[in-house]
Amino acid sequence: MASALSVAPFTRRRSNWSGTPEVYFAKAIDNSRLVKVENPHKSREMRQFGVALACLFVLVMTFAWQHFKAIEYGYKIETLRAQRDGLVEVNRALRLEEASLRAPERIDTLARKLGLQSPQAGQVMQMDTSMPDAATPVLASMTPTTVMPAR
Repeated sequence: MASALSVAPFTRRRSNWSGTPEVYFAKAIDNSRLVKVENPHKSREMRQFGVALACLFVLVMTFAWQHFKAIEYGYKIETLRAQRDGLVEVNRALRLEEASLRAPERIDTLARKLGLQSPQAGQVMQMDTSMPDAATPVLASMTPTTVMPAR
């Protein structure tokens, strides 16, 4: 016969309760009559900290403003360079077109198609095709004038 002692060895159960129970009671505390004592040292420290923080903020914002302005000006410079390059290209195309339109062979061909004749001696007046630079001053220039007799 098997005894009860041989089936399970004796084990001791551990309890979750150790010592005396703790009981908490809520107690209303009225702090309305308390007055905060001003600490001048702590107040001065907080003012100094605020001023230092404000200076740091101003420095960081100045740096950020300069950085973003530099980026903005870089974009503006690149836009203006692209615009200038486009205008230089248009100017080159217009000069090329002007040169082809002023070609004497082309003008002679168009004049013959329109039935015009070659000019007689004294009918041709050569125009000065070289334009003076705007930067160089002109000392004197002569322009032909026509005098109309009074009637």
